[in-house]
Amino acid sequence: MEKKAVEIKDLTKLVSVTDPKISPDGKRAVFVRTHINEEDNTYIAHLYHVDLITGEVTQWTQGKERVSSPQWSEDGKSVAFLSNRDDQNQVYIISAQGGEARAVTDFEKGVTGFRWSPCNKKIWFSALVKEGKTFTDKEEKDKDEKKKPEPYVVDKMKYKADGLGLLPKEYHRHIGMIDIESKEVEQITEGNYQYSLEAVSHDGGKVVYGVTREENLDFVFRQSLYVYDTDKKKETVLIEEEGPFGGAAFSHDDTKIAFGGNTRQFENATHMELYVADVNGKSRVCLTESLDLPVGDYVAADHQQGANAPLAVWTKDDHLYFQVSAMGDVRLYFASLDGALYPASPDLEHVYGYDISRDGSFALATISNPVNPGELYKLTIATGEREALTDFNKTYLEETELIAPELIIARGAKDWAVHGWLIKPYGFKKGKKYPLVVNIHGGPHAMYANTFVHEMQLLAAQGYGVLFVNPRGSHGYSQEFVNEVRGDYGGGDYEDIMKSLDDVIAANSWIDTKRLGVTGGSYGGFMTNWIVGHTNRFKAAVTQRSISNWISFFGVSDIGYYFSDWQIGADMTDVDKLWSHSPLKYAKNVETPLLILHSENDYRCPIEQSEQLYITLKSMGKETEFVRFPEADHNLSRTGKPNLRFARLEQITGWMEKYL
Repeated sequence: MEKKAVEIKDLTKLVSVTDPKISPDGKRAVFVRTHINEEDNTYIAHLYHVDLITGEVTQWTQGKERVSSPQWSEDGKSVAFLSNRDDQNQVYIISAQGGEARAVTDFEKGVTGFRWSPCNKKIWFSALVKEGKTFTDKEEKDKDEKKKPEPYVVDKMKYKADGLGLLPKEYHRHIGMIDIESKEVEQITEGNYQYSLEAVSHDGGKVVYGVTREENLDFVFRQSLYVYDTDKKKETVLIEEEGPFGGAAFSHDDTKIAFGGNTRQFENATHMELYVADVNGKSRVCLTESLDLPVGDYVAADHQQGANAPLAVWTKDDHLYFQVSAMGDVRLYFASLDGALYPASPDLEHVYGYDISRDGSFALATISNPVNPGELYKLTIATGEREALTDFNKTYLEETELIAPELIIARGAKDWAVHGWLIKPYGFKKGKKYPLVVNIHGGPHAMYANTFVHEMQLLAAQGYGVLFVNPRGSHGYSQEFVNEVRGDYGGGDYEDIMKSLDDVIAANSWIDTKRLGVTGGSYGGFMTNWIVGHTNRFKAAVTQRSISNWISFFGVSDIGYYFSDWQIGADMTDVDKLWSHSPLKYAKNVETPLLILHSENDYRCPIEQSEQLYITLKSMGKETEFVRFPEADHNLSRTGKPNLRFARLEQITGWMEKYL
């Protein structure tokens, strides 16, 4: 039976498997399974259980909710998780024997994070609380009176955020503890600050939280970590340095704390490192100092929903496991306190979620590659053997042709190696010519990877070759490589992409050089705009959630006023430099038909960037169209409303078909 080509609506058939958590005794685990509900135009995520002895998988929650962040109690008798079944995310608990989950919290603004207390009777949490109120206070709502609009007084620069809109000024995120039975709540932190709950010690005596104790955070990009003694009700400093620190985890004997962070030497291009400090904060070591790669997962993809991996996990032998982004892979790495450091999972795949058994004998990992959307696996650490525990996407894979990309290494600017992938079109026949689409990722400090991307497979299914590369600025490579794009947007990065294209054309006679297309979103949208203003090689282009004008971007983006300085090396005192890196400046050169896609509620790259580009091109008589997506933000392609994700893909493929 011939397999069918990938289609847009395949998004409704694909299942996302994320967030595995192993029980304390190592005999069972829970994870989250997410799928699209097309009828309700939303995502549904349920809690699932797997018996690690028998391999039996069972569904634990039902209904049209979205669950996340499952955690086992220390006695292994219960699992707590977040659920939005009553609109806001609240903490729920379900018995490990099964049954109905019950709500633990019922807070006005929900819960942002939580941790079990080792006594199994209490839950630590972080949640928004209004000044002068408590977590449990409810705002009075007059059912008869329609809420009137109220003015929002802006007095800070950080006053809005993509996905959130205008930030609630009078709310601060604090840490508290709730007794599961009595529902009695105790607030631990105070002040006009935003706290993050990081970790609770195994003896319950200490808590790590992060906070920046400055009321004006406009130019503050650090988070310090503190250890709070629950008996003495006092905190001590774990780390107070320039840079964002977080992801803390106590060693099993509670004498040490692992955490991640960096000192922002290269601003947001700086590699994340893994540190271990004594619990008193007096000594600290960087375990990844010799590794010129970033700790964490920086993959740009479109399928996995709510993938949420720990920064690092301890074993009882004081060994640590963590993710590292490396050359288009995300691998599990092992580190010991005496300096051993090496990969603990193979290359050519994307480990996007994991947990480690306490004895360190096995890992559970959710793993994807370009022709596998991702499932849950058990990895035996000593032998490297793996066993698939789920096969939710089996039928889809049996019926659908996914095309494995070919790895390429080209020579970019300064003769540096540029890593990427080439997918041949569906139904490829030797001797025939095919169009090619270049797809550029956002960030720029993200990376394409050996992972499943529905959009790439869809383009191939439509009869296009697909080229996607990691130009300078991409993560997963050296610190020098990721930093090289800063101050040089449209320079070496543009050269990397175009030289990669040249190399691929030279090596593949099937590519029709008269039918080249280009697309990308965010930074990839900027680069698409830049490309069509600097070359006429492409016959079709689709720019998405893009930047066209760095001068206006400075004032309208939620990050513009500092991101422009970090990335372009200029602010509003140097508009000439901002303008020289702005694709809008080169609009008169554009001869490529350009489709412009943008979300109405994008606060990261606001829609006015596309409005300016569209009107400018149209006024010059250029071939262009502009499509606006209501009720969507910067993450439309990944987490947007399903019908709008379908519409976006229809627009991209339709434009390519029209001109290629």
